[in-house]
Amino acid sequence: MNLNVVLPLCSSLLSFIFFGLLVDQWRERRRAYQAVWAVGMLWYAISAGTEFVGGAFGWSEPLYRAWYLIGATWVAGWLGLGTVLLLGRTRFGYALAGSLFLAGLFTALSEAKYHYSGSGIAPGLYFGIASVLAVAVAVDTIRGGDAWPRIVAAAIVAGTLGSAVMMAFATLPAPGWVVDPTTHIPTGELIPGYLRLLTPLFNVTGAFALSLGAIFSAYIFMPKRRLIGYSLDRHQPLPSLLANLLRAPVAIAVNLVGSLPGAAVALVSGRLNSRVPATILIAIGGFIPAVTSGLSRFGSTGAFFVGELLGVVFLLAGFLASIEVFAEIRIPFTSVVFRARREPDAG
Repeated sequence: MNLNVVLPLCSSLLSFIFFGLLVDQWRERRRAYQAVWAVGMLWYAISAGTEFVGGAFGWSEPLYRAWYLIGATWVAGWLGLGTVLLLGRTRFGYALAGSLFLAGLFTALSEAKYHYSGSGIAPGLYFGIASVLAVAVAVDTIRGGDAWPRIVAAAIVAGTLGSAVMMAFATLPAPGWVVDPTTHIPTGELIPGYLRLLTPLFNVTGAFALSLGAIFSAYIFMPKRRLIGYSLDRHQPLPSLLANLLRAPVAIAVNLVGSLPGAAVALVSGRLNSRVPATILIAIGGFIPAVTSGLSRFGSTGAFFVGELLGVVFLLAGFLASIEVFAEIRIPFTSVVFRARREPDAG
């Protein structure tokens, strides 16, 4: 049994199933984030599908280009954008602004360390774009606006189209594809630097948005113990707001850990909002492939396909655990309802 064939096949099939469930949910509720998540899972399914085809029948240059463009660039960006649209009316914009800046910084540092061939002005350009987006998102969030999700959406769409054009005109050395000589898992070594540097820009932002957004949602809906106080009220003086923004990551992390025992008690007693375990599963599903793909980028490819499969398993489990699915049990793509239930109030 060739795991380089079986694992991507399982990932692709599960992703296509997940894609269908998301399309069905969007058909019923017409929420933008559902449609965007569906697009992200479609990219996930196609990317894993290219890995299955490459492992089973051999790689080719078009297949390799599609694998890198869709899997290494688009998947995380679009899944993260879905979370951005879901949390667009919250103060999650502060976390996203920080993620954008860190993504740009990591992109520039990656080039400084590895000196990818053909990078040109890309490192500085990408860092500048990420910094401008971070400032725009932060300012709009401080002002209490709701434009920042649309700003991020426009950037993701523009980046998707731009990366497709760049890949179409990129020149790859013969034979046009490369795999790790030990694990036989594809790597990005043949991709020009200006394209390779899009990967951390998309993936860091997308993975942070998906995982941090899920943790943020879990924190909102769980019974909370506020061990460290903070305020993100935009009407407070600017110096006070900036100080609270610096305190908030530590405060939320400590308060989240301190709230876990109460959340466990609520879970056992059936009083815990189902979005809490659902979003924790989603956070895990976003974190695992981010780690294994990062390891692959640094030359350790052995866990790549395993992390990819675990990612979609946890994402799908989180989706199935959420009230948005089981609030109504029905035949997909129909209006035939078997059972409906109410969700307990958030603690």
